[in-house]
Amino acid sequence: MRRLNPSTIHPPFANYAHGVEAEAGSRLLFCSGQLGVGRDGAVPEAIEDQARLCFRAIAAILGEAGMSISDVVRLNAYVSSAEYLGGYMKVRDEFVGNPPPASTLIIVQGFARPEFKVEIEAVAAKAS
Repeated sequence: MRRLNPSTIHPPFANYAHGVEAEAGSRLLFCSGQLGVGRDGAVPEAIEDQARLCFRAIAAILGEAGMSISDVVRLNAYVSSAEYLGGYMKVRDEFVGNPPPASTLIIVQGFARPEFKVEIEAVAAKAS
């Protein structure tokens, strides 16, 4: 995959690429938004703990398809407050290597349950 960061536009603000080009014929995997909830239904309080659960769930979904986090070409993340931006980005950088995927981070008013602070969805591509 090729990361695209044209010199004619402002560089990325954090560890992401402006665009990612997947090889023709790549298998694509679309992960639904994952919330910070454990298999047992427990929802931790800390944004970092919730984000880690989201990324672990995404990694498990990718694993089912024979893929890994390194195959992620796009992340969409939603946090319920600006105060959670730093915690989310810290954890994202623990999971996302270099080169990074394309990424969007949006502040939303909330989720289906008030204890959730972050939701992350991913798109991955792997050469067939």
